Amino acid sequence: MTNNIRAGILFLASIVLINGCSSSGSNISTDDPEKAFSIAKRNFDNGDYTSAIEDFSFLKLKFPGTTISDKVQYYLAESYYNQNEFLLAAYECENFLKNYPLSELVPEAKYKLGLAYYQLSPKYAVDQQFTKYAIVELESFVELYPTDRHVPDAEKKLNELKDKLAYKDYKSGELYMKLENYKSAAMYFHSVTENYIESEWADDAMVGEIEALIELNKKDEARKLAERFYKLFPNSPLKSRVDKLRGSI
Repeated sequence: MTNNIRAGILFLASIVLINGCSSSGSNISTDDPEKAFSIAKRNFDNGDYTSAIEDFSFLKLKFPGTTISDKVQYYLAESYYNQNEFLLAAYECENFLKNYPLSELVPEAKYKLGLAYYQLSPKYAVDQQFTKYAIVELESFVELYPTDRHVPDAEKKLNELKDKLAYKDYKSGELYMKLENYKSAAMYFHSVTENYIESEWADDAMVGEIEALIELNKKDEARKLAERFYKLFPNSPLKSRVDKLRGSI
């Protein structure tokens, strides 16, 4: 997934990264790539992610195109992630997936890219671009690696992220109902049921859309939507509310 906003975000991450690399304090002096990697990995395993970042950044420049290149790139991303620098982790994961598509670490990197964007996903009320990035990457991961051990967690997080987007649209619909802008309210409520029918807000949104359609004097559409509600949500606690709305049409 590529667009101007995402490219700009990752470009800023690269600037931060370059500035950090220019002052790398790595003390690795061996010319043996495998030994050098072992030293850097030791810091990673010990939880010293600052030193690991310095070492892996240094090895990335010193040993390009060697047998350790994909591991260096992957663990550099992991180090940033474990240090809660999620934007830089996403940047390094993107680089890994671009440069090492045949590496055995690709599934892990794909999953971690989704997690990095998941961690950057903000509260529902603000811009949700990172949420959408996370959904794209996690859905891609699940589709490409359906038997991977991380799939259950990825699916759980996907549901959480989609619920967040559904809630954002639902709250927008509520706001427009209060402003008596019923056309916009219906549009936002419909967005929830159209795009996030499995979310916990789907039945609330459909009830909201029925109410908006009644206010717009679109009674036939409201009646049809009520019938759809009964089919989709037969056990919803909102069923009695729909009964009353249907009776008022």
